[in-house]
Amino acid sequence: MRLRYIYFLLAVLLFTACGEFNKVLKNPNIDERYEYARKYFNEGKFSRSATLLEDIFTVYKGTSKAEESLYLLAQSYYGMKDYQTASEYFKSYYTSYPKGEYAELARYYSAYGLYLDSPDPRLDQGDTYKAIEQFQEFMEFYPQSERKEEAQRILFELQEKLALKELMAVRLYYNLGDYVIAYPFPGGNYTSCVITARNAMRTYPYSKYREEFMYYSIRAKYDLAIQSVDEKKSLRYRDVVDEYYTYKNEYPEGKYMKQIQKMFEQSSKEIKENHL
Repeated sequence: MRLRYIYFLLAVLLFTACGEFNKVLKNPNIDERYEYARKYFNEGKFSRSATLLEDIFTVYKGTSKAEESLYLLAQSYYGMKDYQTASEYFKSYYTSYPKGEYAELARYYSAYGLYLDSPDPRLDQGDTYKAIEQFQEFMEFYPQSERKEEAQRILFELQEKLALKELMAVRLYYNLGDYVIAYPFPGGNYTSCVITARNAMRTYPYSKYREEFMYYSIRAKYDLAIQSVDEKKSLRYRDVVDEYYTYKNEYPEGKYMKQIQKMFEQSSKEIKENHL
């Protein structure tokens, strides 16, 4: 009986709340609707504040309330975790009001929302690139911001995600090895492995995956040398030797040193025994 009474009270409260919101939606007084939008926002009822503000902010254009209403609309979508829409409205705010009261926050939250929406490395990274671009712009506009360190940390995290995506491609090319369906010649996957790893090291020189990029590059070059025609063996084995010294200088205690040492020794042996 007591439980039924509680359900009844909840139903009454829900009906009352919905009734209030419907009345607000129909209220012709724009200022009263705006006050309710602010009230709903402060209560964390972001879908309601967003619904009201979608109409209000266009009417308020050119008035003293235009700036705040647009920012609250962006924050409402942010609170709903609709980060794409929030980012669009934040961007609309800071382009419309570049020196506005909330310009710094708008730039930061626009970028941060895209960061939160950044997908798994296996998926398309369009939003990751957008987030990186917006964080870079934020630091350019606000180099003394108290949020600068956090922005730098997130920026590096996003770059590491892109580096990981490149590493996944490097691993895939290497594992495909001699599988020639995508190439009209043997070794094409190894060549793509080397090129992708080299480009990634250039783009992300401080990545934690740098050592693994180097490892796969050397390993692919070594396997390519093994299957090369005689006139190309010398150059490719010598390339492995050169890469070994580069790796050793950078990672003298590297986790791949044993494997690379073996490739170096075998390459050196091939060069010596076959007068390459």
